[in-house]
Amino acid sequence: MSEHSTGPGHAPRNPTELAEPHRRYNPLTDEWLLVSSNRTSRPWLGLAEPAPDPTRPRYDSSCYLCPGNVRANGERNSDYESTFVFRNDYAALQPDSPIFRVDEGLLRAETARGTCMVICFSPRHDVTLAGMGHEDVRRVVDLWASQSAELGSRFRWVQVFENRGAAMGASNPHPHGQIWASDALPREAVREDATQRRHFESTGNRLLLDYVAQESGGPRDIGSDEEWLLVVPYWAAWPYETLLIPRRRVSRLPELDGAQRDSLASSMGDLLRGYDRLFKVPFPYSMGWHQAPFDGEDRSHWQLHAHFYPPLLQATVRKFMVGYELLSEPQRDISAEDAAERLKSAIEAAHPGRPLATGRAIEEGTDGRSR
Repeated sequence: MSEHSTGPGHAPRNPTELAEPHRRYNPLTDEWLLVSSNRTSRPWLGLAEPAPDPTRPRYDSSCYLCPGNVRANGERNSDYESTFVFRNDYAALQPDSPIFRVDEGLLRAETARGTCMVICFSPRHDVTLAGMGHEDVRRVVDLWASQSAELGSRFRWVQVFENRGAAMGASNPHPHGQIWASDALPREAVREDATQRRHFESTGNRLLLDYVAQESGGPRDIGSDEEWLLVVPYWAAWPYETLLIPRRRVSRLPELDGAQRDSLASSMGDLLRGYDRLFKVPFPYSMGWHQAPFDGEDRSHWQLHAHFYPPLLQATVRKFMVGYELLSEPQRDISAEDAAERLKSAIEAAHPGRPLATGRAIEEGTDGRSR
């Protein structure tokens, strides 16, 4: 079987790789997924996603996140002019829950303590991160970092995330995200901690910095710069899933310096405007940061990264993780390479006249920054 390389260090491709069903390995979660890229043309008579209302007022008197408005619990928001943070009125975690433990054979339970914060990205009701200016997005990045540091002083795990759009369960269209902090490591944190630790112990390198070196400038790199790799992961499960990884050794958001934060604000803006351009609709997604636990243990193996999980396969067709995906393993209907090509074109179209940066490969342990 003939093969051709996509470049130094890049995964080889052959003429049938994208067309025939095959499985790919996710080293970050130690799981496999099925790729069936021949299914995108199948007839669809199922649920069609409704088009979001493109018009929203700058200020909505009925919105419980707009400046000066009264929230559901009776508290009034401040007349904030940039970002705004408050404790979730319906928090899933409480800092003072009574301590208990159940250990009866197969029945186990324990107290979960923590807190949940809401972050309003802007006082304007009619914008999104994709439509905000660079300085405004940079303020959000700074707030993610400062809140992570503050919550990390009290809790082991700090989960920064955003659900955009009704398709992802967002209860309010006002631009906002959340931060949940807990005293226990959740499932995904435990998985990623274990895989990154194993790789570090066997190679001396951080898993995701090795991945940066392998993917930079390759077919899944969709517009990286000197500070960040923006990539459709080789093992992506969602149709237009992306991964954002700093090129330098960073474990947590508060460790990002000014240059990295500026670059991050630009990279996120490029990606999110590309998402909106892809199907010419406001693109729903769930995104979140995975950073090393704040527990004082040695986490030299852990590299900060952000996951973006958008569900749309077409403008009105959502990818459902059901049936085989729930009972066996994830399955995707478009190859990561095809998704990257389409998404890169959408990002370029959203920024006419400005060519995308092409990431330079960084070899783990050779540039003095990755160790």
